Parts: sequence; C-alpha cells; structure tokens
Amino acid sequence: MIYVVLAGTFGVVRSTASALGEEIGWRGFLVPELAKTFNFTSTALISGVVWATWHYPGLIWADYNSGTPAWYGLTCFTMMVIAISFVFAWMRLKSGSLWTGALLHASHNLYIQGIFTPMTSDTGKTAWFIDEFGAVLPVVVILFAIYFWKKRQEISQAQSVVAADRP
Repeated sequence: MIYVVLAGTFGVVRSTASALGEEIGWRGFLVPELAKTFNFTSTALISGVVWATWHYPGLIWADYNSGTPAWYGLTCFTMMVIAISFVFAWMRLKSGSLWTGALLHASHNLYIQGIFTPMTSDTGKTAWFIDEFGAVLPVVVILFAIYFWKKRQEISQAQSVVAADRP
C-alpha cells in the first residue's frame, strides 16, 4: 500500500517528465494545428492515428507488449490510443494547456504500467484482458471517448470566445 501511495504521488513527477516529450508534439503542436482546419472529431481521430502509429516500431520490433500475439496487442493498443485521443484533445482544446495531456499521459503510464499491471495475478489468460494490450482498457477508454465526444460543442464555444478576443 505504501508503494502505491508513494508511486502514485511522487512517481507522477518522473512519469510527467517522460510523457512531456510526446505531449509537446502531440497536444502542444499537433492538436491545436489540426483544430485550425478540422472539426473536433477529425482532430481527435487524426492525432490518435498518428500517436498510435508512432508507437508501432516499439510495439512490433522491441518486445513492448504484454505477451499476447502481436496482432491482438496492436489492435487493443491502437483502439485504446485512438479513443483516449478524444479525451486528450478535448482537454487540450478546452483548457488551452498541454499540461492536461502531460498529466493524463503520465498518470496513465504510471498507473497502468507501474501499478495495476504488476499487481494483477496471472491466471493464464490475464494478458488478454489487462494492460495497454488487453481488451478491457480499450472498452473503458471508448466509453470515456464517447462522453468527451458528446461534449465537443464546448470546444467550439471555447474556440469562438478565444477567436473573438483576438485583435
């Protein structure tokens, strides 16, 4: 329990430092640039596909999966990343800050990779359900994606206010 509390608090700092590199590119630059041309749905989808594809070399050739066949892990991971891109894009565009994505990314990496997966008992089929490469996380994240997609109108309203304030 002490490990979970310490990792869940102090570990976020280290995890944010590593997630920040990606977030500067994805949410700091890509999402706002896409949002200038595309609607929220397209912005989230395109940034999600780019983000997922960026991970493919490590997933395919560097043994970065949980022990399921590559096609299965890659499918689950891709669905999860594209779905969570709706949450990340909404938070980035609504807040105007890349720190929302950096903290969410850091928390995801820390809790999924460093806390939940290691403390889950392997029952033989566990890898097919847990972690970034199992079936449960994409289902949960898709539900969050639907929630934030339904709130996409708030992004349009926020962007209209910002545009009206510009000289």
